Amino acid sequence: MSNCEQKPQQHKNGRTQASSQRYRCYSCGCSYTPEKKAQGYGRAFRQKAIKMYIDGLGLRRPGRQLGVHHQTVANWAKEQAEQIPEAPMPAEVKTAEFDEIFTYSGDKKTEVVFMLK
Repeated sequence: MSNCEQKPQQHKNGRTQASSQRYRCYSCGCSYTPEKKAQGYGRAFRQKAIKMYIDGLGLRRPGRQLGVHHQTVANWAKEQAEQIPEAPMPAEVKTAEFDEIFTYSGDKKTEVVFMLK
């Protein structure tokens, strides 16, 4: 319960940010919390925010709807992306296929004219 070696004689000493009761030992003066509360968001809550972001809602909307800061959603998404293994790259490419690529080469056919009054 206490960090001190002696039998603690304790008195209440306020609360933590998580609203857990803090105590102070009379003999050694150390402060401690006997029953700490779990902090943070659960895994399911984080996955819900990340899924909303992946589905195209952006970062701010999941934050607004779930009541967390948008940077928190960004941090969760970044943390999840770092856990994904890199895609394997072949040593040699035999055939490459491009789909819907538009390129421009040569001179432009239209001329842009600016008129000053």
